[in-house]
Amino acid sequence: MDMILILLIIIPVIASIGSWISAGRNAEWPRWICLTALFADMLIILFLWTEHSQQAASAESALWLAAVNLRWIPQLGIGFQLAMDGLSLLMVALTVLLGMAAVVCSWTEIQERVGFFHFNLMACLAGIIGVFLATDLVLFYIFWEVMLVPMYFLIGIWGHENRIYAAIKFFIFTQAGGLFMLMAILGLYFVHGLHAGVYTFNYFEMLGTPLPALVGFGLMLGFFIAFAVKLPAVPFHTWLADAHTEAPTAGSVILAGLLLKTGGYGLIRFILPLFPEALDVWAPFAMGIGVVGIIYGALMAFAQTDLKRLVAYTSISHLGFVLLGVFTRNDLALFGAVMQMICHGISTGALFILVGIVQERIGTRDLNQMGGLWSVVPRMSGVTLIFALASLGLPGLGNFVGEFLVLVGTFGTSPWMAAPAAVGLVLSVVYSLRIMGKAFYGPKKLEQPIQDLSPRETCLAASLIVAIIWLGVFPQVVLNTVSPTVKAIQDPGRLRMFTNNANPQAVALPRSPGILSIVRQGGSNR
Repeated sequence: MDMILILLIIIPVIASIGSWISAGRNAEWPRWICLTALFADMLIILFLWTEHSQQAASAESALWLAAVNLRWIPQLGIGFQLAMDGLSLLMVALTVLLGMAAVVCSWTEIQERVGFFHFNLMACLAGIIGVFLATDLVLFYIFWEVMLVPMYFLIGIWGHENRIYAAIKFFIFTQAGGLFMLMAILGLYFVHGLHAGVYTFNYFEMLGTPLPALVGFGLMLGFFIAFAVKLPAVPFHTWLADAHTEAPTAGSVILAGLLLKTGGYGLIRFILPLFPEALDVWAPFAMGIGVVGIIYGALMAFAQTDLKRLVAYTSISHLGFVLLGVFTRNDLALFGAVMQMICHGISTGALFILVGIVQERIGTRDLNQMGGLWSVVPRMSGVTLIFALASLGLPGLGNFVGEFLVLVGTFGTSPWMAAPAAVGLVLSVVYSLRIMGKAFYGPKKLEQPIQDLSPRETCLAASLIVAIIWLGVFPQVVLNTVSPTVKAIQDPGRLRMFTNNANPQAVALPRSPGILSIVRQGGSNR
């Protein structure tokens, strides 16, 4: 059971290599290899989800569904340690779903260097899955960096006119944020070692480490900057619109649907349980940043004439709700933040797919050159309307559940934060209806015939519509899955139960005394 987590990462890695090698024989093979690999990962996820449901039905209290811990560099306290709970299960499921969507939507768009494209796509997905599963901080950082390099190539090689500028800007911002996190990881490693006498990067061992106020606040900021850049939160957001605008459609789907979610996941998984004291000071400021992002992103979205850039700015607004919900630090708001991450990934990923289809058909993303498309491509227009309504938070669709829970949870803690955040819902109506009004209604501006959604595109759109409606009508399935994690995050001591009870093999990694402890044993006594 435990080694199944390694398969979730190994299968995309093998598929990435196979795609690159097979492209020389047949350009179609990489696409089918990737789809087959992701389908295999989805079967594993469904199996694990079934196991989780059975545990919940039998009232078992186990938080962690599966875990593996292999010896790697025991002299430094580094292990190959993976674990899955309800939160990581949902995030990996989202990764596989949107990975399949990215492969399908790029089926005809990518015609050059097809093998290398799918190699980078699958390598990026493998890195993202690793981020959602890693519970050794060094391993987490490695996966965090691994997913950036393939995305750089996806933007820089298959992007649009200013792709090199956008790819470099994306890489610099995210790499700089990652360096702050690396320094914080090393700082936490040494502080924990000096306190416990054991130097390890084991996430579970670091929980509950006593931190002096200033030290804890500084380490927390290192993690926060990295996650805020990736989310992205204002003022670390400036790379996002350029990267989305220039990326190929599949790149935008992975960026909006998955890479941004690694930032929200990091906030929940690491900052909340590792730095509870520092959050007492920082949480109000982080909530304020979230509210600013909600309003700023909505206003900037309304001001755009480039359809892809408009959708990109909506991500800043929607993920502001995630930042607000995480730092509100109550169960309702955390449930809302998780729902918002999942539903935003599906709805915004779908919008980017539709924008890519429009650009492929008419050769432009300029709203001023569009109009009257509903009479020409009714299926495409109807699908766009559904996801525009999801984006504005229409009840019955998944985004409404996430935003509603965040606002209700925030109102119970800080009404002064909830009130301006609610304005973001009104603004989302404005920019969502602007998409429909400018592109699909009004006078027809294009005379050339335009093909409506193909059967492949229709099936893809239908699957995403089913997902967003299911999340809106039956959100309890997701909430039940993540509930043990949310409750444990609020009481980090419950997370540490994993090292004692849930999986004895997970603590088999020898814990190194570390360099400073070796020096201490040979000489000074602290």
